[in-house]
Amino acid sequence: MLVVGLGNPGPRYAFTRHNVGFMFLDRIANNWRKKYNYEFSIKENLFLVKPLTYMNLSGEIFNYINPKDFGDIIVVYDDVSLPLGKIRIRKKGSHGGHKGVKSIISHLGTDFNRIRIGIGPLPDNEDLVNFVLGEFSNRELEIVNKALNLSYEALKTIVNEGIDKAMSLFNAKEVER
Repeated sequence: MLVVGLGNPGPRYAFTRHNVGFMFLDRIANNWRKKYNYEFSIKENLFLVKPLTYMNLSGEIFNYINPKDFGDIIVVYDDVSLPLGKIRIRKKGSHGGHKGVKSIISHLGTDFNRIRIGIGPLPDNEDLVNFVLGEFSNRELEIVNKALNLSYEALKTIVNEGIDKAMSLFNAKEVER
């Protein structure tokens, strides 16, 4: 199984709303590092990938790796249409205006699994680009950390029990604020 976290490379973007996919992979690697003493690596046929292009070119990772080599693919990314602290798991779908997902779809089609992590709502009179490239406040970061933990539990459920079970358990959940 291949888990692709979407974000933008470099320290300038590390804690921006658009980087929750990278933050998610960092959380997994951190948990593994504590237990297994290694970083981005393989654990029970689970591969973690951060495309190091900018978000809008995320799908280019599939110019270098063959998705057929990994079985299921899960793409993890931010979603401004979901409230901060909510996650949503889906088997397939459209890009919903997310340019990183649009790039992935241009390489894979729409049939891949997703874990969407809510960063919304977009405040009135706020530019979308400025919002997603803005950093979380300390309070928002606390909520995001809880959502990342919930997403990690969802991923473990997908791996161990399947995506249908994960959708039934986690799509109605929202972290405590």
